[in-house]
Amino acid sequence: MPVLIRRGTPADVAAITDLTMRAYAKWLALIGYEPLPMLADYAVAIHEHRFDLLEADGVLAALIETELRDDDLLIINVAVSPDAQKRGHGRRLMALAEQIATEAGRSTLRLYTNERFEENIRLYASLGYAQERLETRANGARVVHMGKQMGSSLTTSGPYDRSGDRDQS
Repeated sequence: MPVLIRRGTPADVAAITDLTMRAYAKWLALIGYEPLPMLADYAVAIHEHRFDLLEADGVLAALIETELRDDDLLIINVAVSPDAQKRGHGRRLMALAEQIATEAGRSTLRLYTNERFEENIRLYASLGYAQERLETRANGARVVHMGKQMGSSLTTSGPYDRSGDRDQS
């Protein structure tokens, strides 16, 4: 199955939105509300962030949304179509994020996710991400902030606080 990774464009907004909705739908019953990526306006986000789209056999199978910041690369959203999961697409896009960070001269990657998304937390830990802090949001969501120092895991907590950023909570 041919796999292609390409940059997202405004023409991809409908497909990005559809994939994100399908990928995060499984979490609705677990947390009782829509995770933030399901609420995002991707017509705006496509101009503010980088989107890399993974297509398998010409069909959008996964995406990663990143934001290059002064001191790190923030992974805002990783979404894999339910019918394309367990094929390594998410891992491949996470590796791409490391490449993007390296090319931009950043040695730190950060992300955050809902504490109840244990499957995601295990994946990120297996990729070398470590918990930096735990945040409780106004809606009661507990958000795990994780980071990775290129070449090793972070082992200390930091002052990272970007409460306005979107995440997977």
